[in-house]
Amino acid sequence: MSRIGNKTITIPEGVSIDVAAGNEVTVKGPKGTLTRKFSELMTITVDGNEVKVARANEDKHTKQLHGTTRALLHNMVEGCAHEFTKELEINGIGYRCALSGNKLVLNVGYSHPIEIAIEDGLRVECPSATEIKVSGIDKQRVGEFAANVRSFRKPEPYKGKGIKYKDEVIRRKEGKTAAKK
Repeated sequence: MSRIGNKTITIPEGVSIDVAAGNEVTVKGPKGTLTRKFSELMTITVDGNEVKVARANEDKHTKQLHGTTRALLHNMVEGCAHEFTKELEINGIGYRCALSGNKLVLNVGYSHPIEIAIEDGLRVECPSATEIKVSGIDKQRVGEFAANVRSFRKPEPYKGKGIKYKDEVIRRKEGKTAAKK
């Protein structure tokens, strides 16, 4: 029995949900519009300001889809109402970022700057030379873009240099000189 799938989703003010034929759900809110097609095994019903997701049978695959469908639908509602944000920090001497048109330019210790194209629907800001703020209504795209930026120079455990999430804690290691004492 899925505990997540059985929870109802409360629709906030200003957000509307439309369920079309074939389980295609469109969520409209003050921040934007998201559309996604869900499995036919799920029944999505809108009752006033609540959304419920029910499954057709008790097969293992259907049970797995039940919680996933509810979580994806909840993220669509939250994104259209509030937006999702990921904040990144750059640590290291000479490491910095900047915006150049529709590209994010990273100088993170390589012989050349790295240019990353910013996708439509995402907003990227650089409040300072060592901070990156990615925001948008689609949680998956925001997280994927932030993870892609982080992958160019993951934080290393000895000096802590690299790109990390703002709330991420890097486990630090002692160097070789600590063992000699």
